[in-house]
Amino acid sequence: MRMTIVTSAALQRIGTSATIAMTQKAREMKARGEDVIVLSAGQPDFDTPMHIREAAFEAMQRGETRYPPIAGIPDLRRAIVDKFRRENSLDYTFEETIVCTGGKQVIANALLATLNPGDEVVIPVPGWVSYAQLAEFCGAKPVLVETKLDTEYKLTPEALDMSITAATRWLIFNNPCNPTGAVYTRSELSALADVLTRHPQVMILTDDMYEHIRYDGIEFATFVEVEPSLRERTLTMNGVSKSYAMTGWRIGYGGGPRALIAAMEKLQTQLTSGACSIAQWAAVSALEGPQDYIGESRAAFEARRNLVVGRLRSIDGLECPTPKGAFYAYPSCAALIGRKAPLGKIIETDEDFALELLATAKVAVVHGGAFGAGPNFRVSYAASTREIEVACDRIDEFVRSLK
Repeated sequence: MRMTIVTSAALQRIGTSATIAMTQKAREMKARGEDVIVLSAGQPDFDTPMHIREAAFEAMQRGETRYPPIAGIPDLRRAIVDKFRRENSLDYTFEETIVCTGGKQVIANALLATLNPGDEVVIPVPGWVSYAQLAEFCGAKPVLVETKLDTEYKLTPEALDMSITAATRWLIFNNPCNPTGAVYTRSELSALADVLTRHPQVMILTDDMYEHIRYDGIEFATFVEVEPSLRERTLTMNGVSKSYAMTGWRIGYGGGPRALIAAMEKLQTQLTSGACSIAQWAAVSALEGPQDYIGESRAAFEARRNLVVGRLRSIDGLECPTPKGAFYAYPSCAALIGRKAPLGKIIETDEDFALELLATAKVAVVHGGAFGAGPNFRVSYAASTREIEVACDRIDEFVRSLK
């Protein structure tokens, strides 16, 4: 007799990550021998720098293979303190840092440790797919605040103020932004901080994962750096995944008020314990070692950005703003809604567009609805120049085929 598995109410509140789902679908097609170009994954296509890999090997040789401390090995937590002070002018103590299995766990730990049913979480959209899902998993209500192209997809002080209620517990803020590539200036952050100072019940989770991937000489700033009075209610999250091509190493970290960090650590004792010890030693080398890779990869991504934006803008029916950071373009396909794809499907949504593009042109992108706003689609240019060229050719041909 086969038992029926009844899933929890919490699990039923969330779906599978759209970015992971599309990437997995593309991988399955490639495994069947189909010539698919994957522009749906949010990870650098470069190898992890050699000195970081060597540090991991040396750690294994030293026997650093046992359970690590829950909140991170001391050497990495000290490196995080130094990084925050050196690059962001943030003065965190050792006890105000935590190391997790990727940036996603930093966010999940913080929300699970603080949210109750009925709480609200303000999330600017378009925004990363997991923010709203994690808030809902905790039983909270995501309050999606739409941003517009005419403000470069940036949250305005007016929109932020209107979204906050007595039930608001968190603002989740991503800078540079996935998927739009928006980068906030110091003055823009200061204006948002002015709003937040009037609402002392609101905590701020600032996702700085793409800190080093920004273009045109744009300066980076983070909330507490701009407004130190927000320090005791801000979690500054970062990691080594994007800046050092270490997505698979799964190391994220955060700095914040000691009570919050302690709550997150308590939760982590029951979920995953400490992050992989070998990966933590590699992350020490990333933060403390040579930083040449950051500038080199940024230059490569900027050249690719210029290529993909130019190509997409040349396609009749697409509108593509220029991203200032991260490694994504976020073109609008609004003019294509209502047309018929070669396989006979009417394009009614941006998800239809993305699925038909994959089926017909063998290019994997992520539909804008997954990020909370559309009709758009996200193109990752963390791929080779050759792949980008061929993918843009195929997108152009696909759009021309729509009737």
